[in-house]
Amino acid sequence: MNDPTDTPMDDPAEVPADDRTDGGRQVHNYHGPVFNDPVSGVQLAWNNRSVTQNQQNNTAVAPGFEALAALMTDLLRQLPEAGLTDRDREDARTAAEEVLAEITGPQPPEQGRLRRAVNGLKGALAPVATGVAAGTAIGVQEWAQSVIAGLASLV
Repeated sequence: MNDPTDTPMDDPAEVPADDRTDGGRQVHNYHGPVFNDPVSGVQLAWNNRSVTQNQQNNTAVAPGFEALAALMTDLLRQLPEAGLTDRDREDARTAAEEVLAEITGPQPPEQGRLRRAVNGLKGALAPVATGVAAGTAIGVQEWAQSVIAGLASLV
């Protein structure tokens, strides 16, 4: 019984600030991250003057969607030269990224979601494919037509 940890402390000044009770319940002040549920893939930094963090998520393409992933990657690379308006280019980029996210996600691709993203992409590229977009070069028009045909055959 001579061990000080066995005897209760009645004087609050003797209780460390991080372990005082509040109305009968124990209060803990943590000086770092506290997780109350399972977490994964997080990056944390605290008490730093500067920090550089990198994270790489190498996700696999769902089986059977490899050609669509290649088409989306090529489309995103060539999209800036497609002759689209800023708004149409942004819509096409967003739709292509949605397609990639759907086919590389942890769950099997949801066909309805994939079909909607592809249809949005076809709609954004249609002015280029038909030559309606002002200043569209012939090579770009053919590229847009081939992308739309590829989308139609893959989804």
